[in-house]
Amino acid sequence: MTTHTNGTLDVVTIGEAMAMFVAAENGDLASVEKFTKRIAGAELNVAIGLARLGLKVGWVSRVGDDSFGRFTCQQLDREGVDRQQVTLDARFPTGFQLKSKVDDGSDPLVEYFRKGSAASHLSCDDFNRDYFGAARHLHLSGVAAALSDSSLALSKHAAKEMKAMGKTLSFDPNLRPVLWSSEREMVTRLNELASYADWVLPGIKEGKILTGYDQPEAIADFYLAMGVKAVIIKTGCEGAWFKTADGVKDRVPAVLTTNVVDTVGAGDGFAVGTISALLEGKSLPAAIRRGNKIGSLAIQAIGDSEGLPTRAALGDF
Repeated sequence: MTTHTNGTLDVVTIGEAMAMFVAAENGDLASVEKFTKRIAGAELNVAIGLARLGLKVGWVSRVGDDSFGRFTCQQLDREGVDRQQVTLDARFPTGFQLKSKVDDGSDPLVEYFRKGSAASHLSCDDFNRDYFGAARHLHLSGVAAALSDSSLALSKHAAKEMKAMGKTLSFDPNLRPVLWSSEREMVTRLNELASYADWVLPGIKEGKILTGYDQPEAIADFYLAMGVKAVIIKTGCEGAWFKTADGVKDRVPAVLTTNVVDTVGAGDGFAVGTISALLEGKSLPAAIRRGNKIGSLAIQAIGDSEGLPTRAALGDF
């Protein structure tokens, strides 16, 4: 097991891992006979991407004491992600999902089997202050927050504690409406989480749902008024638009590709590029350029994290 107990973690994040079975052929999932087993999870994708770039990353979760849970731990070890605070929970299973194959650039169909999973039983009991305090940055997403009331409480507690310790925080809303009891609850809870963050990274459609505004600047101003330092809004083929608490604002053009094979994970790739560069002290435009680049690489590979580059593969971008 990889461990970093001497206060050297760069980033810590909380989330759910699922085994993912990717269809080997197009068509209705009911008719597909062959699948490839991979690993999935929004925060896990970010952890893997940051680790591939050389950052020391801790991922906090619960997995079942089952083959999918062991598979998750094997993948974490292979990617060099610290799993010291991953609990093997014999009471509940590891979730899994099925993902269709598409070749026309559209979003694949994903069916989730996660209800009652081990990760949905995350709670404030999973907050180890020394472990979290060993990291300089906390990354949260709306997925872990949506799993259960207790998992939401953990995300909120971690955000409060890390903020109090003077750490930086990033937040990707990653909306999963189906996991919430209502859209109103989702909006309220996620905006509350966002208020703790230094950097908020919504997509333009997410921003509209969460703030009620449809223009990037109005969405940014909504969060800047909460005390957020920078809001970075993903605007699809146009790239990204940002505004800082100092009033600096601009658009950063997309890195376009015609080789779109799997759109899932693009936002996680964007987060990997942006967060890694900001933690290296790069300017916000330079960080977003890296985010756009890695997001474009993510959609050129089948699987949620397979397209995320190593530092060597990223090169001098």
